Amino acid sequence: MKKLLLLTLFISLTTITFAQRKVVCCSNPSATQQFAMLASDTRFKMSHKNPLPIRFQSSIGEVITYKTPDGKQASAFFMKAKKPTNNYLLVIHEWWGLNDYVKKESEKLYNDLGNVNIIDLDLYDGKVATTREDAGKFMQAVNDDRARAIVNGAIAYAGPKAHIATIGWCFGGGWSLQTSLLAGKKAVACVMYYGMPEQDVNKLKTLNADVLGNFANKDQWINPKVVAKFDADMKAAGKKVYLHQYDADHGFANPSNPIYNSDATKDAYANTLEFLKARLK
Repeated sequence: MKKLLLLTLFISLTTITFAQRKVVCCSNPSATQQFAMLASDTRFKMSHKNPLPIRFQSSIGEVITYKTPDGKQASAFFMKAKKPTNNYLLVIHEWWGLNDYVKKESEKLYNDLGNVNIIDLDLYDGKVATTREDAGKFMQAVNDDRARAIVNGAIAYAGPKAHIATIGWCFGGGWSLQTSLLAGKKAVACVMYYGMPEQDVNKLKTLNADVLGNFANKDQWINPKVVAKFDADMKAAGKKVYLHQYDADHGFANPSNPIYNSDATKDAYANTLEFLKARLK
């Protein structure tokens, strides 16, 4: 009888502890988890129209695999610089996954930036969505530890002397900032398109790179209030952020998105090129 009571007490305490941990986890989600949680918001999901078909075959890039710190492997799309260089641009995809749009945009950056290596990361481990329902599922299924392992594996692949810039859109916008944080002293530039900012000022204090943020004033989630807080947090951390805010909506820079805004996209891209060229010398 005593053993049964002890066993019951142990199970109860274990359950309570697990529940407490779960509450702590969910009450203090990371910036990336906060963005992933938006997939459960019907308005957020419905605001993403299914992408227009796009087909692109790169003549420069190739699929590579590399080891990740969690003992697994990751795949990526790699564009090697014409001449040996330590300059790398790590590209992080939208919530759709590493699709042809991302590869096309990366090849454009490759040609316009000059001599730079480009690695398109795949935080979905091969999954690509063509519907917003699948995109929401894939984004919510991303495990932070696995994603960081994929990022850290790419940073290691770039090598100990790499100068790393990052860029991403939507889901990838937030992960662009997280990638720059993980790159430490190797980080030289970070570009975010309408992605979730890091809200921990102490983490931002460890950032080695300046940030360029392209945001949309009509974005209901990464809205002007969120952007203003990010600006204040970066100032509090003693870091530089260059903000460009457009009269556009979330996803404005993707031509496969029905809400594509060409004027905002052109201006954001011009500022992005200038920003990256100045830091990838």
